[in-house]
Amino acid sequence: MTSITTTAATTSTAATTAAAAASASLSSGDFLNILVTEMQNQDPLDPTSTTDFTTQMTQYANFDQQSTLNTNLSALLTSFNSLLTLNSSNYIGQTVTAKADSATLTSGSIAFGYSLDSAAASTTLTVSDSSGNAVWTGSGTTTAGSNSFTWDGKTTVGTQLADGGTYSLTVSAADSSGTAISGYTTISGKVTGIDSSSGTAKLLIGTTSLDVSSVIGVTS
Repeated sequence: MTSITTTAATTSTAATTAAAAASASLSSGDFLNILVTEMQNQDPLDPTSTTDFTTQMTQYANFDQQSTLNTNLSALLTSFNSLLTLNSSNYIGQTVTAKADSATLTSGSIAFGYSLDSAAASTTLTVSDSSGNAVWTGSGTTTAGSNSFTWDGKTTVGTQLADGGTYSLTVSAADSSGTAISGYTTISGKVTGIDSSSGTAKLLIGTTSLDVSSVIGVTS
């Protein structure tokens, strides 16, 4: 009798442990099978208590609800991404301005821009390559608000750089007392396509990829 009790108790403990872990890796069907197995292998002289069984059924109910919720959320996310891709396609052929600091050199130029929170006494612009090396430095306009700057793809000494490289713009602006002025940089260009390979639709300006949420202006 002792050996039967020990075996049954061990089986019950293992099944209970497995049931507790089911929510992490098993389906609802697997969860129910574990509970049935536990009931079939319980010790007749020491059956599973009503409290324990109720607890396990509650775990199952919570697991089943969570599983259903996850499935619904996954379907909703898929639908949302499809809708976002569809809406993003309306940008194709439009010229957009987006908050960004880097772009790919195309046809010998990049249409950068920047916005200053207030008028500056001096503004220094620096264009750097993908390794962070400065290739061009010069002065920029100091007007509060939007300022345009089209870089011609040339270094400070006038060497024309080849298309295809990624370059970023850094703006350093200060007022007459030398206090730094905040702002942000932008790039502009015609949207040539949509890339949704990452699961989220992104706008393509040539080979430059932009989040739709970064767009702050659109022109035909």
